[in-house]
Amino acid sequence: MPINTKNTVPHRLINEKSPYLLQHAFNPVDWWPWCDEAFAKAKAEDKPIFLSIGYSTCHWCHVMARESFADEEIADILNNGFISIKVDREERPDIDHIYMNVCQLLTGSGGWPLSIFMDADQKPFFAGTYFPKQGNIRMTGLMDLLKQINVLWKTDKKSLDHASNEIIKALKHQDEMISTSKMSEEVIKKAVVQIKERFDTEYGGFNNAPKFPIPHNLMFLLRYYTATKDSTVLEMVEKTLNAMRKGGIYDHIGFGFSRYATDRRWLTPHFEKMLYDNALLVMAYAEAYAVTKNNVYKKIACDTLTYLMRDMTSPSGGFYSAEDADSQGVEGKFYVWSKEEIERILGLKTSERFCRLYDISAKGNFEEHNIPNLIHADMDENDQAFASACIQLLFAEREKRIHPHKDKKILTAWNGLAIAAFAVAGRVFENSDYINAAKKAVDFIYDTMFVNGRLYAGYCDGQVLHEAFAEDYSFLTWGLLALYVACCDEPYLQKALALSQTLVNEFWDDDSAGIFMYGNKSEPLLTRPKEIYDGAVPSANSVCIDNFIQLSRLTGRSEWEEKAMLALDLFAAKIARAPMYHTFSLMAFLEKRWR
Repeated sequence: MPINTKNTVPHRLINEKSPYLLQHAFNPVDWWPWCDEAFAKAKAEDKPIFLSIGYSTCHWCHVMARESFADEEIADILNNGFISIKVDREERPDIDHIYMNVCQLLTGSGGWPLSIFMDADQKPFFAGTYFPKQGNIRMTGLMDLLKQINVLWKTDKKSLDHASNEIIKALKHQDEMISTSKMSEEVIKKAVVQIKERFDTEYGGFNNAPKFPIPHNLMFLLRYYTATKDSTVLEMVEKTLNAMRKGGIYDHIGFGFSRYATDRRWLTPHFEKMLYDNALLVMAYAEAYAVTKNNVYKKIACDTLTYLMRDMTSPSGGFYSAEDADSQGVEGKFYVWSKEEIERILGLKTSERFCRLYDISAKGNFEEHNIPNLIHADMDENDQAFASACIQLLFAEREKRIHPHKDKKILTAWNGLAIAAFAVAGRVFENSDYINAAKKAVDFIYDTMFVNGRLYAGYCDGQVLHEAFAEDYSFLTWGLLALYVACCDEPYLQKALALSQTLVNEFWDDDSAGIFMYGNKSEPLLTRPKEIYDGAVPSANSVCIDNFIQLSRLTGRSEWEEKAMLALDLFAAKIARAPMYHTFSLMAFLEKRWR
C-alpha cells in the first residue's frame, strides 16, 4: 500500500522487506533505511539526520505521509538539507525504544510517527511525534520546523551539540537502575491501591479517554484475587472485561479487539487491530473464565481466536502482525454501517430488533455512521441466538468490502504471545484445535526463524529480518512454557530452556542483573537499555523473570529462580515508585511469594 505520490520511480527503500518501508518507497523524500552508509553520508556532507519511525498500520503515520512525505515542497527541504532515515518500529524495536525515550524525556509523551532530529553520531537534539505540514495554533508545522533546524545547524551547531549531550546524560541516568532494595509484598498491595484509585466505576478500565485494555493489569488482578479473595478486585476485572466486550473496541461482526478506545465508554475504537493486543486479551478472558466459569468470557476468547485463525494466520502457521485502521484512506470505513445497509441485508423486521440491540440508528453513533455495540443492551439466550444468525449475514456482506491493509510481517515476539494465548485457551477450554494451532506456529518459527542456529526477530516476503531481541527470546519462551503446561510434550520445555540459556549468555548483565534489550552480538546503539516498564505489552525483563520462576518450578533447578530474584531486586526501587506500571513483574513476584 504505497503512500500516494506522483513519483513513478522508486528509491532505495524498494529493496527493503518491511511493509512500512515499502509504503514509502515512492515518496519524493530520498529515504534511507537505517544503515552505516546513511550515517557516513550525513557526516561527509555535514547534514543533520531526520529519523522517522512508524509502522505499516499506524493511522497518523499515514496522515503525515500523505501531508508531508508525499509533498514535493517538504521533500525538497529534506533532500537538500537533511539525510532522511525511515525505520519500522516493529522491525527494529531497539532503535524505536531508545528514541521513544528521547521523545518522552523532551516532551513528556510519545507515539507514532516518531520524529527525531540527530547528528551523524546518532546523538539526538530534538524530538516529536506527528507534525502537520503547516503549523496551527496547537502544533508546530513540519515546514517551519525543518527550516528552523536547518538554520540552527548552519549557525549555532554548538547549542545543538549541548542539547544532545544533555539528552544522552539523561538517557544514561535512566539506564542506571542498580538498586539496593529488595522486592516486598507491600509493593503488590500498593499496586492494587493505585489501580483501585484509577478504576472507572461506571465504564471499567483504569483511566479516562483514550482507554487502553492493558490486559496484563487484568491478569495481575485475577492472580491477586486468587491469592487474597479480595472481591473488589474481581469486580473491577469483570466490570472492565464486560465493558470492553460490549463496546465498539470489540468487533461484534468479525471478532477481535482494536488497539484502544478514543472515548471513556469504549465505544469508538482506534480501528487498527494488533496481534499482541488480541493475544493478551485472549489470555485475560480465558483466565477470567477459569476463575468465574462465566461462559461469556469463554465466548469472547474463542471468538477472538476465531478471528486470529481466520484472518491473522499464514498458510504456514505463523501469525501476521496487524490490520490497518484505514481502508480506502478513511479510518474505520471497513467496520461501520448505515441503518439502511442493515435493513437491506437483514430485512426491515429483523433489522429493527438487531438495530435496537446494537445501537444502530439513522443518525449514527460515529460520524453519521454506526459502530455496532452492546453498551446499553443485556442479551438473554434468545437474543444471543438471534444476534448470532444476523452477524453471520452481516459478516458475509462485510467481506465484500475493500479490506484494510494487513501487515503480513511475522514477528517472533508477537508470535510468542499468540502461541501462549492459544496454549492457555486450549488448556482452559480443553480444545485441542487451539493447542495444535500453537504447535504449528512453533514449528513455523523453528523451521523458518532460525538461521544457522540463530533466532531472528522477523520474517517477511521469504526473508528473515534482523537477529532476535530480548523480547523475542522471552516472549517465545513464554509461549513454549504455556504449550508445555497445556500438552506436557517434553520438547517444548527443552526449547524453552535452550532459549533462556541463550538469553543469559548474550543478554544478561553480569555486572548487576537483568537483560539488555539487545544482545552482545548485535549492532551497538546510542545506549543499551534494560526495560522493566510494562507498556502495551509486558517488558522483556518482566516476562523473563516470570519465565525463570516457571522454569525453576518445572525443572527443579533453583538457579533459574535465583536469577529471577536478582532481577526483581535490581528493579525493586523503580517498581516501587510506580507499581501499577509494572504489573507483570509483580505477577511473577506474587507467583513466587504467595503460592
